[in-house]
Amino acid sequence: MADTTVNYKCPNCGAPLTFIPGKDTVTCEYCNTEFEVATIESLYAKQEELAAKAQAAKEEKWKVKSADTEWSDEESAGLTTFTCSSCGAELVCDENTIATECCYCGNPTMIPDRFTGMLKPDFVIPFKKTKEDAEAALKEFYKGKLLLPDLFKKENRIKAIQPMYVPFWLFDSSVTASGIFKAENDMIVDTGDTIVTTTSVYQCEREGQMNFVKVPVDGSKKMDDTYMESIEPFDYSEMQPFSTAYLVGYLADKYDVESDAVVPRANERVNNTAVEYLNGTVNGFMRVSLMDSAINKDKRDLHYALAPVWIVTTQYNKQPYTFMMNGQTGKVVGSLPYDKKKALLYPTGAMLAAGLIGYQLIKLFLV
Repeated sequence: MADTTVNYKCPNCGAPLTFIPGKDTVTCEYCNTEFEVATIESLYAKQEELAAKAQAAKEEKWKVKSADTEWSDEESAGLTTFTCSSCGAELVCDENTIATECCYCGNPTMIPDRFTGMLKPDFVIPFKKTKEDAEAALKEFYKGKLLLPDLFKKENRIKAIQPMYVPFWLFDSSVTASGIFKAENDMIVDTGDTIVTTTSVYQCEREGQMNFVKVPVDGSKKMDDTYMESIEPFDYSEMQPFSTAYLVGYLADKYDVESDAVVPRANERVNNTAVEYLNGTVNGFMRVSLMDSAINKDKRDLHYALAPVWIVTTQYNKQPYTFMMNGQTGKVVGSLPYDKKKALLYPTGAMLAAGLIGYQLIKLFLV
């Protein structure tokens, strides 16, 4: 059964609306009319409600037997269909997609039924970086990579570039942290015949209270956790109360990892940061190591937010390479190929250059 969708169209000319990165309004790129987010929310709230009711009616009314061969459970798992309310095309998408665009008519599409049975996001961080920004940042990312194959720079082509709102769980916590550290100093005495090293060992105890605000853990199984943590931080001062108007023209996923499942990772991030901070207060020693620690959380709050990410896919030697850019700050992460010949030659080249410099210096002093 195809989900019923809602298209956000300009009330003036009927063209698709788009949220332009860096602006606080939703814009019609055809008649250049700008609308406040609250205005669009009000205009389409009723339409979204009706779309959800229409979807429920479809599911109650029709019981259709499939003809001939059915999809296997493995093939159909995670796939659903939706009907574009603009052109009527029936499309297949991931079960977690809540905002996308029709590949036939290009209209930005919302699927209101996907919001039922799930938490509504508390916040959204709007896109500030454009597609052009993402392409330029990727080229900048290549610079200075000495082992990058030359052909990768010349022949590498962007296969796909998509803006996506990624679901994040944000944890607030007030903690009391305590730690016991082993600290050491060495005193070295040269008696002439022998060198005597005396090591003094100290036990240092530290305790303090800390507040953690909006510690992020991504709530999508599809997104690589390492990449998501690497494109941090986000500027939460620019975070806005959630509105579907910000999703217009972008892909958006709902969470498929429950908050309870990511609590261990949130605790790990809080604990590691707290211990690192305590460790930084043990000064004046040559070596410091942690012996024991305890982190007690006095307050725990949880928020659900959507964060902007540009996903760029390229191909080289028939191998795909994926890069991700923070859609707010422009920070890029990704894996790159390396030239094995350069890897072998680079140390030799560096030694040769050093040798030539040394030769020129000797020659200078001998003349």
